[in-house]
Amino acid sequence: MQPSPPEDHDTTRGFAFAISAYLLWGFLPLYLKLMDHIPPTEVVAHRILWSVPLAGLLLIVLRRTRDLRAALTSPRVLGMACVTAGLVSVNWGVYVWAISSGNAVEAALGYYINPLFSVFLGAVLLRERLTRAQVFAIALAAGAVIVLTIEAGTLPWVALALTFSWGFYAFFKKWLPIGPNQGFLLEVLILSPIALGYLIYLGQLGVGHFPGTTTDMWLLIGSGAATAVPLIIYANGAKGLRLSTIGILQYITPTMIFLVAIFLFGEEFSGARLIAFPMIWLALAIYTTSLIRTMRRRANVV
Repeated sequence: MQPSPPEDHDTTRGFAFAISAYLLWGFLPLYLKLMDHIPPTEVVAHRILWSVPLAGLLLIVLRRTRDLRAALTSPRVLGMACVTAGLVSVNWGVYVWAISSGNAVEAALGYYINPLFSVFLGAVLLRERLTRAQVFAIALAAGAVIVLTIEAGTLPWVALALTFSWGFYAFFKKWLPIGPNQGFLLEVLILSPIALGYLIYLGQLGVGHFPGTTTDMWLLIGSGAATAVPLIIYANGAKGLRLSTIGILQYITPTMIFLVAIFLFGEEFSGARLIAFPMIWLALAIYTTSLIRTMRRRANVV
């Protein structure tokens, strides 16, 4: 079944679901920080495995398993899903490492930049025409990255890795010809053999953290819900919102990550970051204003 197109008006249900998903993603660093003594690759492996039963149960309840069975017999769909699965696993791995290693501020930067990178991808890969405001916003974001690079002497690789992996993931996900819930389950099913094999390997070496202590065991099991639930809620909420509304609401998550990093994790916010982040915020304000105006013009034409 093809995913439904986004609504041309906002619904209360869509708004509630989207806000809930963004808030859950915003609080996720607090959960991941509890596992900062566990290697990120091990955490990601558990996120994958424990997502499978939740995503599978949802499809059974919704009676959408037929779409998944069809996808599993299509080499083209499987190939595309392997690409998106690989990209999302890289994104998860970098993000977990960023939180556990004290780089949550840079993770927030990556997700702030991501909408602008998606616009850039559309222009380069789909030949979409950019407005002057969008070009200026992208240039501001690039300038912010340059400022951070000059001070640190190296690229902000955490932010860029998150931006590129999620940006390309969203780009290719648009072309995956199945619904978002089915697509998510397909991705974690593809990744599951690798994740399970890795965890068995860790167990044989005696360095795994599962079952480990009772706390570690439940944290790792719960990581499946922490991964699957927000994605599923968002996928269903986005259907009931206009693109312009989603464009504004998406800044909730990186803003919460940023605030958690500064005020709860005590990460540094000085030097080049005091210049780069306002540049990004200004770029996003310009981009969002341009997006809203474009959507209104299209609505008036219709």
